[in-house]
Amino acid sequence: MKILYGILIALAVFIVITLVRAIFFVPKKKEYAPLEKENVDVERYRKNLSEAIKIKTISYADEELIDWGEFEKFREFLKNAYPLTNEKLSLEIVGKSNLIYLWKGKNSSLDPIALLSHQDVVPVSQGTEQDWTHPAFSGEDDGEFIWGRGALDMKNHLIGVMEAVETLIAEGFEPERDVYLLFGENEEIVASENNGATAIMNTLKNRGIHLDSVLDEGGAMLPVNIKGIINNKLLAGIGIAEKGYADYEISVRAKGGHSSQSPKHTAVGKLADVIKDIENHQFKSKMSKGVYDLFSLIGRNTTYPVRIITCNLWLLKPLVIQIMKLIPPAATFIRSTTGVTMAQGSPSANVLPQKASITVNFRMMPGTSIKDVETHIRKVVRNKDIEVKLLKGKEPSRFSPTDSRCYKILEDLSMRNNPDTIVAPYLVMGGTDSCFYQPICDNIYRFAPFRVDTSLLLTTHGTNERLPVECMEDSVAFFKRYIRLASDK
Repeated sequence: MKILYGILIALAVFIVITLVRAIFFVPKKKEYAPLEKENVDVERYRKNLSEAIKIKTISYADEELIDWGEFEKFREFLKNAYPLTNEKLSLEIVGKSNLIYLWKGKNSSLDPIALLSHQDVVPVSQGTEQDWTHPAFSGEDDGEFIWGRGALDMKNHLIGVMEAVETLIAEGFEPERDVYLLFGENEEIVASENNGATAIMNTLKNRGIHLDSVLDEGGAMLPVNIKGIINNKLLAGIGIAEKGYADYEISVRAKGGHSSQSPKHTAVGKLADVIKDIENHQFKSKMSKGVYDLFSLIGRNTTYPVRIITCNLWLLKPLVIQIMKLIPPAATFIRSTTGVTMAQGSPSANVLPQKASITVNFRMMPGTSIKDVETHIRKVVRNKDIEVKLLKGKEPSRFSPTDSRCYKILEDLSMRNNPDTIVAPYLVMGGTDSCFYQPICDNIYRFAPFRVDTSLLLTTHGTNERLPVECMEDSVAFFKRYIRLASDK
């Protein structure tokens, strides 16, 4: 009985401590000086983004399909749209159309900063052209949105950076450090053998250049308002790492022949078991420190009843992981993902396949290599006669620190812009050009200062991609402030 009483008393004490702890589980108070208003030519930004979208800088895995004339047209457009930038910054073309702009600073002994963007966009899916409210390459400005392919990914970012530089030059600003603007030609071709960012990086590396920091696309400023849970907050996610990518072809072979004499299991039938083995044996789930910190930061900004749960994440972590595993978008944060995306069998309905194959796409967590993926495949598939072939891939990135000068600038600017902002480091699920700069930079961050609803982000690579006009002024102002601070000592 004494043991039972002891357990009940301990439980009561824990509950009381939790209730009290939840009261104080709030964001750390810090005063942020308000930002001075920046000079931003919004009308010019709108016009230039619209014109940029009209130029069809579409990249394809098959380079024979790429119209390099459109990339040349885009370079000429930038030259004419930003005359001060063209005059002040040197421009070097690497490969077909990778651009290196250099804005010389006053102190060449300091490591330069780099702002990344990519010129290319994905094509519009065949058959969906008429689904667009405005044609995909019209650059339509209806007063509320700028419409078209690249409006969010990422000509908005590229043109925003150019606007910031042009305005800073006009204002007489001179950076202390060198400033690089690095615009790749084929970011959208994941794990390309001829990656433009790698060509740019190698050019800089061969010159002995080490970058202080890199800023690329990735996170955004997302309004968060969940009734009864979290009210009127902005979530500024700063990507400090990104997942890896690997496409594997897995094949089985069989005798083949006429379909009228089919065996119990054809090659496709055997492949079905392979698919089940792969899908039923996902990678192990784990809540990394980054995800734990992300949840904790968000948890501090929730309402009191919810904070009773979020302040005890250390205790509830196993349960949270189990729940996240059941929700595909959430599962991506805690494990390497497996997606069986393509299948091939016989070329004809009445022919037994001699070979059947699937293509499986893996997105690996940092710490899991491409080689680890092949080991995993061979371990979980019971049919040991499978053939496993890597089609293409790139390793996960390293984690960048959250205590660097650059990260603190991003955090400070976000908070000063809106004190109700939750600034949190996170893992980027997709890929960016920034990971290719790891050989010459330790501080790589993925953040785009555009306030955009989640529903709009879903149009990226999809139908009706568009950028809200109302977010344009703040984004250029952010780039101006960032360049001033990051290029300083």
